Amino acid sequence: MLHSTWRGFLRRTALATALGAFIAGLTALTPLASSAAAAGTLQQVTSFGSNPGNLAMYEYAPSDLPADAPLVVALHGCTQSASDYHTHSGWQKFADQWGFAVVYPQTSSANNSLSCFSWFDSTKDTRGRGEAASIMQMVDTAAAQYGSDRSRIFVTGLSAGGGMTADLLADYPDVFAGGSVDSGLPAQCATTQTAASGCQYSNQNLTPQQWGDKARNSHPGYSGPWPRVAVWQGSSDTTVAPVNGAELRDQWTDVWGVGQTASSTQSLTGGTTESIYNDSAGQPAVALFSVSGMAHGLAVNPGSGTDQCGSTGTYYLNYICSSYYTAKFWGLDGSGSQGGTGSLPAPSGLTVTGTTDTGASLSWNSVSGASSYNVYRNGAKVGSATGTTYTDTGLSVSTSYSYTVAAVDSSGAVGTSSAPVTATTTGSAPKCYTDNNYNQVQAGRAHQSGGYTYANGSGQNMGLYNVAVIHTLKETSAGYFVIADSGC
Repeated sequence: MLHSTWRGFLRRTALATALGAFIAGLTALTPLASSAAAAGTLQQVTSFGSNPGNLAMYEYAPSDLPADAPLVVALHGCTQSASDYHTHSGWQKFADQWGFAVVYPQTSSANNSLSCFSWFDSTKDTRGRGEAASIMQMVDTAAAQYGSDRSRIFVTGLSAGGGMTADLLADYPDVFAGGSVDSGLPAQCATTQTAASGCQYSNQNLTPQQWGDKARNSHPGYSGPWPRVAVWQGSSDTTVAPVNGAELRDQWTDVWGVGQTASSTQSLTGGTTESIYNDSAGQPAVALFSVSGMAHGLAVNPGSGTDQCGSTGTYYLNYICSSYYTAKFWGLDGSGSQGGTGSLPAPSGLTVTGTTDTGASLSWNSVSGASSYNVYRNGAKVGSATGTTYTDTGLSVSTSYSYTVAAVDSSGAVGTSSAPVTATTTGSAPKCYTDNNYNQVQAGRAHQSGGYTYANGSGQNMGLYNVAVIHTLKETSAGYFVIADSGC
């Protein structure tokens, strides 16, 4: 996509596909070196799983990244690279400012002649297959390395990367808390190469329910919670027609079970109109950002202001810092997903009244005019209560969690959130074991298949089954192990 000759790639992919398969075969036979990212720099990680999609993995984390921080996956567009996207998109600024790690998957001309992610190929963009599976292996690797909060993993992408983002949100709604599709396509709009151009340039004339079904059918049987989705679309885009923004809005509002009439709209800088679609609890579920006059690309706004970011370049267009508004929509700025659109004051007296090894109990003072209260754990809503107490369950042992509470009025508007409190569950900390892959298998913490080693429970790929590859495994529950090379 991202190129005026993108349509021509359809005539050139047969050779590229064959070459990609050949390279993938070589990769499977070649030992992979492990490379952990140095804090504060963009680094490649060369060992992150079986990599069925033949992608490269890059990652960035600030030097002071805390435990249980969010994780963002950022997908470049056609003709671009991970380094290019890291340099121009602005995500580094907010990773440093708000404390989260970023993974940058990278494809190449071996997979596609224009280095596009394969959003249009059902053998590569569906759950457990191809590029989608490789990206999930990157998520698992980075989350284990950084000790990421698995409830705050997000994905964003531009153009073909945006199309793949929509697919990933539909494939893995159990993994991603939110996403942002920038100048991209609805999930599963095309399932073959021949259908790709029609999605790019034409109205598909589907109802919101039909669009929603495409997303729901990507992970049959899943019933929620669904990711919060931001959509960015330029009104003068001739590579991905503006109708795609409306189709994405239709798709994800239908998935959330809300209508296509905006709950609120406002004008932002750069000729941008923001339309918010709230869920049944009055929380923002879908956001459509329409940028007047913008052609095909990612909206950036160079400068040192709070809401400025990025640098201009090919397909990086100076209108508005989309990464800033996306990060705020996800709650990465520390505001969580509360919304805070109501007039009710913050509840006072939030207190941790008790903890167990898997739960935490809270209480707070009542707020006049409140019909209920939303409870947030680490910035994400975990429940609601009509009274002034709440018990959160299903937590990990010996782990600290941050909680806030916000009052909700009779119209569903959510007020200001309370000051946070920290609850630490009881129990013993998880045990960690550092050894080579052969000994990990012999000790019953992992198993081997096809010459590779996999952690028991999580199934994470640990690399070749031999004594030369060493990993640390953390036992988070009985018999369930995850890779924890960055520390236990």
